[in-house]
Amino acid sequence: MKAAFYTLGCKVNQYETQIMEQSLRDAGFQIVPPDDTADVLVVNSCTVTSESDRKTRQMLRKMKKRNPDAVAVLCGCYVQASPEKAGAIAEADIVTGVRDRSGIAALVLRSMQEKGRFTNVSTFEKEEPFEPMRARGLDGHTRAFVKIEDGCQNFCTYCIIPFSRGPVRSKPTKEITEELTALRQQGYAEAVLVGINLSAYGGDINSTLADAVEAADRAGLARIRLGSLSPLAITDAFIARAARCSSLCPHFHLSLQSGCADTLARMNRRYDPEDFANAVEKLRAAFPDCGITTDVIVGFPGETDTEFSESMDFAEQIGFSQVHVFPYSKRDGTRAAAMDGQISKAVKENRVHALSALCAQTQHAFWRRFVGRRLPVLFEQRTQSGLWEGFTPQYIPVYVRTEQNLHGILRDVHIEEVQPTGCFGRL
Repeated sequence: MKAAFYTLGCKVNQYETQIMEQSLRDAGFQIVPPDDTADVLVVNSCTVTSESDRKTRQMLRKMKKRNPDAVAVLCGCYVQASPEKAGAIAEADIVTGVRDRSGIAALVLRSMQEKGRFTNVSTFEKEEPFEPMRARGLDGHTRAFVKIEDGCQNFCTYCIIPFSRGPVRSKPTKEITEELTALRQQGYAEAVLVGINLSAYGGDINSTLADAVEAADRAGLARIRLGSLSPLAITDAFIARAARCSSLCPHFHLSLQSGCADTLARMNRRYDPEDFANAVEKLRAAFPDCGITTDVIVGFPGETDTEFSESMDFAEQIGFSQVHVFPYSKRDGTRAAAMDGQISKAVKENRVHALSALCAQTQHAFWRRFVGRRLPVLFEQRTQSGLWEGFTPQYIPVYVRTEQNLHGILRDVHIEEVQPTGCFGRL
């Protein structure tokens, strides 16, 4: 029997899809691509935006139309946040939320045996523990993702995720070390620690993010990266301990969302641009030449031309090594959706273009610092043009021309030039 998966959303969703794939593979299923013929269809949903909800419904119906006799599973954040809407989708034979990922095979086999339709969406319990799960890695990948935290209680005005993911739950540090050690033994050189609100790690188990980083470092992988962090997580105590971890990459993704203090206040972010700049200054002092990447939302309700200009100026001041720029997307059920001053699509598109162009300049300026230097690169894949692509510890894309098979190999590269898509060099 065959099972096909389609995953929307973040790295946490991707990790949880691995867990579900393992569950079905252990039950005897072969995992096939989402456009293949299959006996089981699984759509792991995202609900960050209304567009995510639409794509979830569209993909489920498309896959079911192609495989009308298959058992269709709709799971994930959309289901957890909107169980009634999800339960009303006729194409779904199994409707389940964000819990019990390892038990997906049991649900599927029960549905096949009983020819029934099942809904299994439970609410979060107070002080419930982190759900035990351990991924065995992604076939053919050089970088593994390891979920160490779930849940968020920040309630930013634009975000529905606290309602779909519940309170903060953290993976015990011993389990972090064990999972990463197993991945190293499988041949992985790099792992990324991810969570719904990674900065909140440990608040429920009397631990801290620094404890998690040290636990990951003990596993002995060549590289450990951290997922998205709040600038408020960058304390002197965190930096002092993190800087002693030899495997931690000098690359930090700090979530900005806006460089304007008034916009951040409307978003209910708990920092201001000065807090962010101080965090970056501390990181650059402790990790020279570190990469600082971020996310920015433009066109948030009430964002004036002046506020957007403040955001542009702040992005230029920081000099990010990479920025993901998103237009604000109204999400029903959030406070921001009802705010006055909604911005037109045309204005949002213009702002995305302007900020993206600016951040491309800061990115290339960061890359140019390394021309003439030698950097360690973990190679991932051969591109269609025949070049090998990999990443430095700072998360700079690097390309070399060679006939060698470099998949999963760490090699030093002399950086020779900067081009629009990355740095080019020679082994």
